[in-house]
Amino acid sequence: MKTPPKKRRKRSKKKGPLRIRVGRLVFDIFLCFLALTLIPVLVFRYVNPPSTPLMWIRSAESVSESPRSLNSWQPLANISPHLLKAVIAAEDQKFFSHKGFDWKAIEYAIQVNLTTDRKIGASTISMQTARNVFLWQKRTWLRKMLEGYFTVLIEMFWDKRRILEVYLNVIEWGDGVFGCEKASQIYFKRSSGALSPVESAWLAAILPSPRKWSLQPVPDHVRMRQAKILNAMTALKIPLN
Repeated sequence: MKTPPKKRRKRSKKKGPLRIRVGRLVFDIFLCFLALTLIPVLVFRYVNPPSTPLMWIRSAESVSESPRSLNSWQPLANISPHLLKAVIAAEDQKFFSHKGFDWKAIEYAIQVNLTTDRKIGASTISMQTARNVFLWQKRTWLRKMLEGYFTVLIEMFWDKRRILEVYLNVIEWGDGVFGCEKASQIYFKRSSGALSPVESAWLAAILPSPRKWSLQPVPDHVRMRQAKILNAMTALKIPLN
């Protein structure tokens, strides 16, 4: 038996408002997400982040007191140019030429991770900055997607100098050690502006695993990595002027 025309009309009327409500809900959620993510990026373009998610995570994990605030911030002009060269040479030599992603490095990392037992990353300085300022460290697909999203935002709204400054002041450099100034004072008893090439290369060398590789005596692989970074620094030119 055919459905009467009136009932069909009523059913279509019910679907119409429901679709509109769902559409509005999705749009409202999108606007909230955009506001909650875009506003901090715009604010931190001019205001230094007071803390990072990783600092709070480390504080919760630690039995001893761990810092929860970034209280030794250094402007880029006050940081040793040797340290700038060292971290770029070690972490992201294409930093000033890419738009947040080193696609060749990402392609290579995917091939290695799929075909061997090794697990390597391809995070640029921009990606690491996005992760440290806005996200957590545990590797999940959700975090990787958000990391890419925040990387696009900071590349759009910050310049390279700002990205590098934030990166140097927020990254972890040891157990409870955050930022280059704190690391410089702890390891070398001097300001980050007075670091030598050798000291800078050592700080850059421990970045892949700072809580383990900063332990004394210095592991052999850290010394080898330090030597490679020093060699790379001599040929590296960074357009910071």
